[in-house]
Amino acid sequence: MSQARLMDGTALARRIVERTARRAAELTGRTGTAPCLATVLVGADPASVTYVRMKQNRCRTAGIVSRHVELPAETSTGELVAALRSLSQDPAVHGILLQHPVGEHVDERAAFEAIAPEKDVDGVTFASFATMSFGGPGFVSCTPGGILRLLDAYDVDLAGKRAVVVGRSAILGKPVGMLLLARDATVTYCHSRTRDLASVVREADVVVAAVGRPRLIKGEDVKPGAVVIDAGYNPGNVGDVDFDSAALRASLITPVPGGVGPMTIATLLEQTVDAAARQLGG
Repeated sequence: MSQARLMDGTALARRIVERTARRAAELTGRTGTAPCLATVLVGADPASVTYVRMKQNRCRTAGIVSRHVELPAETSTGELVAALRSLSQDPAVHGILLQHPVGEHVDERAAFEAIAPEKDVDGVTFASFATMSFGGPGFVSCTPGGILRLLDAYDVDLAGKRAVVVGRSAILGKPVGMLLLARDATVTYCHSRTRDLASVVREADVVVAAVGRPRLIKGEDVKPGAVVIDAGYNPGNVGDVDFDSAALRASLITPVPGGVGPMTIATLLEQTVDAAARQLGG
């Protein structure tokens, strides 16, 4: 049985960031203003701190100014909303990223909705989801957007294919399903209440695992020749797919790490420069 071909998100993301850096430099030279991404972190969750630091480093690589707003863990919904509205009104800030999670005591949806749609470069607001779903101009959710770019880079024709999305989160599962539907795939959403998950996954030409449960999808659940996108990330650099067994049946598969993750950040940076260009008239 042949081994699946790896979908190298690291290499593709590098090319996107290089192109984004050229666009940022051109925009800065023409307008005198560099694109600026504000990251907002509530508390000091170790994984979140690491993710934010990584995004700040990538911003520097791409010629994007990074402004970091760090709020204490006990920050209330009202205080977080006020901070996000302030950034939304600041003309020097072109994109805003609220790092997830924000704490169970905070109304995360209210916080997301405090971000101005034109600065929602992470694609988390109702406005962005609606615009994306109807194919309008706007910002896609970064991980789903990165997944579609990866599928395109490997010439995966989605038209008429059956796509199964395992997970229904507002910033990953639901939006990636809408993007796949827009490419004429037939989309099935699976979740914690799906009966006989394995039998549904076995019918998929394209599987997107985005549920946050390590090695949930086994090799025997994968249809021979399917494309497997593992958008999960669990402790120990483990995805939602049992990579070794799934790679024996899939035609294409993303590694963890090095698959979807780099594409998420590349999409974020690209959309930040897009936002800056629109706001600066470029």
